[in-house]
Amino acid sequence: MRGWRALGAVLRDRRMVATFAVAALLVGANWLIYVYAVVSGHVNSASLGYYINPLFTVLLGVVVLGERLRRLQVVALAVAAVAVVVIGVGMGEFPWISLALAASFGLYGLVKKRAGASVDAVTGLTVETMVLAPLGLVALLVIGGSGTFGVRGEEALGLGHDLLMMSTGIFTAGALLLFAAGARRLPLFAMGILQYIAPTLMFALAVWQFGEPMPTSRWAGFVLVWVALVIITWDAWSARPRRGVAQVEPAEPV
Repeated sequence: MRGWRALGAVLRDRRMVATFAVAALLVGANWLIYVYAVVSGHVNSASLGYYINPLFTVLLGVVVLGERLRRLQVVALAVAAVAVVVIGVGMGEFPWISLALAASFGLYGLVKKRAGASVDAVTGLTVETMVLAPLGLVALLVIGGSGTFGVRGEEALGLGHDLLMMSTGIFTAGALLLFAAGARRLPLFAMGILQYIAPTLMFALAVWQFGEPMPTSRWAGFVLVWVALVIITWDAWSARPRRGVAQVEPAEPV
């Protein structure tokens, strides 16, 4: 893609490298927690985490950027806090998976938003991958032969399994490229709405495909989260700019 000059410019900027290193560690932590949630039968917890993420983003705006909350935003955050308590009590434990996923990806979005104005999506993701690659190699050395990639002679393992595992990297990289490109162009309102799609699909898979238990307390918590999202979405829609037509920057190749 002839992007070596842009990559070199970023690598010569220590502050920019540090920014993308932080972003890489945040998204790496997010991946790790998400994979743990899936393989341990907590897809519902992962779904809840990504539902909470837009609300956490609003909270970041207050704490980090000094933004003032509107009345409906306060109500939405209060409802979401009650939802977390309800789900935590129903589960009998602190919903750390959900909150850790929301926090790590929310902070990742904040870092990308600050760095994305001057760095294109492919270059930024390349730097993040350069940071994470050595950590990934160390992880492979630590787990040794306990993985399933390349294993033969056992049920559900084989070439198909290996290809599926490899495809997750392609899907993940593609999603991050689109996220980075979108974060540079779309208003936060649009980003927030689009981010409801993934947790909805996760929730559907958890309930109807994987058959995870959904006791009354968890249903009540999810309903409260959905109410909070409706409130905050309505608030963002009402507060959107009314005049003029949004200017969209030309897209760089992705």
